[in-house]
Amino acid sequence: MLYLLTKTVNRYEEFRMALRDDGKIALFADMVPSYTVFHKDTETFSNLWTEYSEDYETFCSRYEEDLRKFGNTEGFLGKPNVPENSFTVSMLPWTSFDGFNLHINGFTYLLPIFTMGKYYEEGGGIWLPLAVQVHHAVCDGFHVCRFINDLQAKLDALP
Repeated sequence: MLYLLTKTVNRYEEFRMALRDDGKIALFADMVPSYTVFHKDTETFSNLWTEYSEDYETFCSRYEEDLRKFGNTEGFLGKPNVPENSFTVSMLPWTSFDGFNLHINGFTYLLPIFTMGKYYEEGGGIWLPLAVQVHHAVCDGFHVCRFINDLQAKLDALP
């Protein structure tokens, strides 16, 4: 899912825009996912990121290597040097939800934020809640719907 989210984010400009400190908009050529890992023993999270590759096997190898090297590192930044061209992915595997919203203080965070919940089976299918938070200055409902439809098509095409 992390790979497919990143692949889809990289397809659309409105999901690759950020506001730099100087107030200018950056349009990144590509994005990398920044995601959380949970530490059961301390019930805390750390942030990791993985360099994206269009090649699924390469991406998975990089992800597995990052988990091996940094997955047990506690503290907010489990893997240091988070690149400017990263977007946020969170997972709440303990519950499903119909809606989820993060309150981002201020109006300068333009990058998308994705939150997934606990998957469940219903009607012969597997369902995974996905909340998509975007900034209206760069992304409209049309763009979110196009993104979700594209992501669903990728999921439907899986063997």
